[in-house]
Amino acid sequence: MPVNVVAPYLLTALLHGPRRHVYLSSGSHFSGHPSLSGVDWRGTTAGSYADSKLFVTALACAVARLRPGVPSNAVDPGWVPTRMGGPSAPDDLELGHRTQEWLATSDEPEALTTGGYWYHRQRQQPHRAVHDEAFQDRLLRALAEETGTAL
Repeated sequence: MPVNVVAPYLLTALLHGPRRHVYLSSGSHFSGHPSLSGVDWRGTTAGSYADSKLFVTALACAVARLRPGVPSNAVDPGWVPTRMGGPSAPDDLELGHRTQEWLATSDEPEALTTGGYWYHRQRQQPHRAVHDEAFQDRLLRALAEETGTAL
């Protein structure tokens, strides 16, 4: 939670003026649970990776809603062969970063859209909780309370 959710939240809240937001999600977010009950934001006990990726994907969409002039999207780089993904991960390491780079720098109209969940430059339908504004608001309140910093 500290790395996957709290850090992106704080950077978003504290950095003023970015032209775009790109958050790192995962296909694992589909297995996440949209419950904030008992979440360990400090990471002192084991937390759910899937939950953290669901939360950061919802954060990306909340930022898209609250800051309409700044594109905000979440990206699934795929299951790539890294230390975390392991050597037999089926996705292409080279493709893993291309969507983030495209969303961060391209002036193509599709790259300037907001509130999306992307996989290999294709917009995908995320977990249904991602676009639930009530869930987004609960998440933002919990993170503001935990960090002492409002978005």
